Amino acid sequence: MPKLLLATKNAAKVQEYLLLLRDLPFKLTNLAEEGIDTVVSETGDTLEQNAAIKAAAYASISNLLALADDSGLEVDALGGEPGVLSARYAGADASDEERVEWLLARLEGIPWGKRKARFRCVIAIVWPEGQVELCQGECPGIIALNPKGNDGFGYDPIFYLPHLGKTMAELSIEEKNKVSHRGKAAQKAREMLLKTAIGMKK
Repeated sequence: MPKLLLATKNAAKVQEYLLLLRDLPFKLTNLAEEGIDTVVSETGDTLEQNAAIKAAAYASISNLLALADDSGLEVDALGGEPGVLSARYAGADASDEERVEWLLARLEGIPWGKRKARFRCVIAIVWPEGQVELCQGECPGIIALNPKGNDGFGYDPIFYLPHLGKTMAELSIEEKNKVSHRGKAAQKAREMLLKTAIGMKK
């Protein structure tokens, strides 16, 4: 069974992908299991560029089919910020809690009706030979007035889903995977990977 490298150092993200991509005809592995400690810088100007940069670098290093993503939170009242800078919005070394606090401070005084936002995820799958496939997913929501929930990571505690009446951080990982931007992008990636596996058997 061919390997698929989950090219992220985020342990929580690895766990999400292990569920999202389970039952595929690939052995899912990760950077730690492959003994890869190289840090790949996100130097792109878009989520698409960053995802492809990371996947291509780790595919080359490992000589494996590699999957990487880049995700961003886009807030209408902030002109689409933080977007591609989501992970570094409050500084390169900021914690998730500090990023949440910084974003809420930027939105202080903004009424509920004007706090619309969306999570976007772009998954890049890259072969060692350099072929690139991109899959995208989006999840609309509202930036909550205060953090709520203890699950998830990043901005999940303040990303409110009106149709569920909960923030992303109040969902179980199974619930989150059904509605999240990453879950939607991963579903497209699953379909593409299944076609790839069928082609590899021919």
